[in-house]
Amino acid sequence: MTHEFDKQYWERHWHGRAEATTGPGPAVGHLARELRDLEPGTALDAGCGTGAAALWLAEQGWRVTAADLSSEALALAADRASGGAAESVRWVETDLTTWDPGAQFDLVTTHYAHPATSQLDFYARIARWVAPGGTLLVLAHLHGAHHVAEAAVTAEAVTGLLAAPDWEVVTAAESGHDVVVRAVRRSVEDHAQAGLVGHDLPVRPAVRRLDGDLVDP
Repeated sequence: MTHEFDKQYWERHWHGRAEATTGPGPAVGHLARELRDLEPGTALDAGCGTGAAALWLAEQGWRVTAADLSSEALALAADRASGGAAESVRWVETDLTTWDPGAQFDLVTTHYAHPATSQLDFYARIARWVAPGGTLLVLAHLHGAHHVAEAAVTAEAVTGLLAAPDWEVVTAAESGHDVVVRAVRRSVEDHAQAGLVGHDLPVRPAVRRLDGDLVDP
């Protein structure tokens, strides 16, 4: 069975889902671990759903653009938003497969978002919006872990999009049903300081389960 993850699908998915505005959301634990050493700056939450991760980022000091295709999801996000942190979030209803944000961000992150295009095409697209020196964080469903095939990936497939020397992959992990990939987009200064020429390119790390076990690619 295939799924059409278009606007109509997501409006139906989120309609009347008031319970989705309670609790921190499943992505926040990964966010807290992967971003704990980063200085807050500008962030894009690509496919923000009901806003749990966007609001958590704002509470940590990030200035967040939270974008989603579904007006139903964004209405639920508005219900969730309260307090000073919400003022640091700009909510945008848009199709991320065609949208141009007109800027790059210190952090681009996406959490279990399923676009109408392929997952990997979507990740390649949003990766272009990471500023030099900035971070891309992808949280996804693991292929083969009881998820719809077109909505799931592997860490190896995601890291395959992030070629050296332009990217440094920091985390490539699979845990339970999740894939976690974090990468830093190298700046011109990074290239010069590291002397990244020819055979001196950094090696992509092995995929690692979050319990510490290595996984053969």
